[in-house]
Amino acid sequence: MAGRFGFSSSRPGVMMTVTNTPAAELALTNLAYCSPADLQNFAIPGTKLNLASVGDSFVLTVSGHPSIQSGHIALNAIQRRHARVSSGDSVSVSRFVPPEDFSLALLTLDLEFVKKGTKSEQVDAVRLSAQLKKRFINQVMTAGQRVSFEFLGINYIFTVNQAAVEGQEKSNNGIERGMIVNDTYFIFETSNASGIKIVNQREAASSNIFRHKEFNLETLGIGGLSAEFADIFRRAFASRVFPPHVTNKLGIKHVKGMLLYGPPGTGKTLMARQIGKMLNGKEPKIVNGPEVLSKFVGETEKNVRDLFADAENDQRARGDQSDLHVIIFDEIDAICKSRGSTRDGTGVHDSIVNQLLTKIDGVESLNNVLLIGMTNRKDLLDEALLRPGRLEVQIEISLPDENGRVQILQIHTNKMKESSFLSPDVNLQELAARTKNYSGAELEGVVKSAVSFALNRQLSLDDLTKPVDEESIKVTMDDFLHALQEIVPAFGASTDDLQRCRLNGMVDCGDRHKHIYQRAILLVEQVKLSKGSPLVTCLLEGPSGSGKSALAATVGIDSDFPYVKIVSAETMIGLHESTKCAQIVKVFEDAYKSPLSIIILDDIERLLEYVAIGPRFSNLISQTLLVLLKRLPPKGKKLLVFGTTSELGFLDSIGFCDTFSVTYNVPTLKTEDAKKVLAQLNVFADEDIDAAAEALNDMPIKKLYMLIEMAAQGDQGGSAEAIYSGKEKINITHFFDCLQDIVRY
Repeated sequence: MAGRFGFSSSRPGVMMTVTNTPAAELALTNLAYCSPADLQNFAIPGTKLNLASVGDSFVLTVSGHPSIQSGHIALNAIQRRHARVSSGDSVSVSRFVPPEDFSLALLTLDLEFVKKGTKSEQVDAVRLSAQLKKRFINQVMTAGQRVSFEFLGINYIFTVNQAAVEGQEKSNNGIERGMIVNDTYFIFETSNASGIKIVNQREAASSNIFRHKEFNLETLGIGGLSAEFADIFRRAFASRVFPPHVTNKLGIKHVKGMLLYGPPGTGKTLMARQIGKMLNGKEPKIVNGPEVLSKFVGETEKNVRDLFADAENDQRARGDQSDLHVIIFDEIDAICKSRGSTRDGTGVHDSIVNQLLTKIDGVESLNNVLLIGMTNRKDLLDEALLRPGRLEVQIEISLPDENGRVQILQIHTNKMKESSFLSPDVNLQELAARTKNYSGAELEGVVKSAVSFALNRQLSLDDLTKPVDEESIKVTMDDFLHALQEIVPAFGASTDDLQRCRLNGMVDCGDRHKHIYQRAILLVEQVKLSKGSPLVTCLLEGPSGSGKSALAATVGIDSDFPYVKIVSAETMIGLHESTKCAQIVKVFEDAYKSPLSIIILDDIERLLEYVAIGPRFSNLISQTLLVLLKRLPPKGKKLLVFGTTSELGFLDSIGFCDTFSVTYNVPTLKTEDAKKVLAQLNVFADEDIDAAAEALNDMPIKKLYMLIEMAAQGDQGGSAEAIYSGKEKINITHFFDCLQDIVRY
């Protein structure tokens, strides 16, 4: 009989006369006995239970016995002692109605012999748990209560040290009390002088390593990480759920460490903290990596040793019965860098790694420790730390997919939805679709930003003391859309940079340009759908100003890939070669964190610092790009790289062209192409378009736009504003003058 009762009323207490238990064997049942006529006074409606609160000391299950007179209640000697009454005394007895959620999750019992001086006994915790559960099922236990029982022919007494109800720490009145059910987990304790030795305590506890029967990740505030959590459970905890004799027969050891790595804001720290809370072991120790460091010689190593001191003492005192000690290292890369990589002259970082390795997997390694490390720079960690036996479980906590983003948004909007602050027009599914490559932290930022817009509508800057109408607060879909403009993902598409590459938008430049665009879009589809092409590279070459960058940027925007980044020389002005290489590598590493990515290497010759005299170029950057363009992305990730160049001959001479899968020539405009562009711009009179187009034959599109801008500003053709609005047209004579200037100079 477990779980919820739902009763709220109780019968007022009556005074009953205390008498002895009718028979000696009944004293070991922990029941109270009354006459069958009085039994109905303690019945719980809808159940077969009869419960009585005796003297406000404890709650007992009551059974009817024909030898007990009406108005009397029979208690055994231990019960009378606890209630501070003797036979013949009167005691207040009332029906006890269990509250909701009254099932005991944990019962800690202190064991002793009934007869002092009994020879020492070895008690099997597994068998004793099963026996007590069978004998006292559905009985209520109160902290401080003493109960006598018989086990394998010997009489014992247990004292309730802790009675933890599932889902709560104490009852409303501060009394620890609950009902024994099939899932109750028993912990047995004894004093050194008791003569009782508990064995297999760890085996009894192993199946109860977690505090809860099941995990609802959403209630824990974890969204979009169910697959990762399943991996963590399988690798790090599944073996701990089984009894030790099973794992011993399998010949395996428990995992001692795990590493959670991935981009910032994806929930690594949150998951580690929740794992620590879910375990039945000691309260986890949470350490920020930099906190361990000290300027004093030897102090840092001592700080590491101190973290393991409690686990060592527990293992020394209790052996295999020791609790699980969880140590959580946040930003572990701060202290566990590869040995020899830090040249600070002190060797402190190397000593920390050595000390940590010794504690986890050294000669005196501990079996009762689980170390959880977190980092977004796995590449910085010492390799020895990552091998099996140490931080062997390595789980990537990556950016959430669309379903994961829905879960995260639900978690952060649940309270406002319950409070009716969320407008009905808010569509979380649509928001999840719009937030590609947003991390969990960035999604939380979106919700905060949306709420700020909603709250701002209720405030008046003219009078900030004006009362706020709480009922009218509504967070709308428009608020979320405005928030998406404010909160931009760190690993998303660099839309602003892409738009700068196509300031004039994209116009129809004729069949040749259209053909190249269609081929580029086919490459996008190939990367998206093909299982055999995780990496595709495309080189767009042609004269300067022919629209290569604009074409690549347009394909990037139209692809709808979650990660699109442009790498250009203008963002690296004044940087050293090695710094430029590091920036380029970081763009590729970030791309590997997204399932679908596009990287645009704009003006490759500028990136390589090419100078025609010599020729001279950066071999370091060249080799870096050659390696990156051939390196396949990690499993499950796909990458499309566009390169643009006006120096095809130079790239070919250094073997660069061979690294690209395909090469397309982006040509200048022919007369027919220029005519199409001018017709779309609508800046010439109809009778002047043919002459202007003829003059623009073999002109790069970028120079055409510049020429139109110059001609539009001239006083002979009217105001630029009037021309762009279509009210006036460019004077063809002035246009030819501008063209002659460009050609001449």
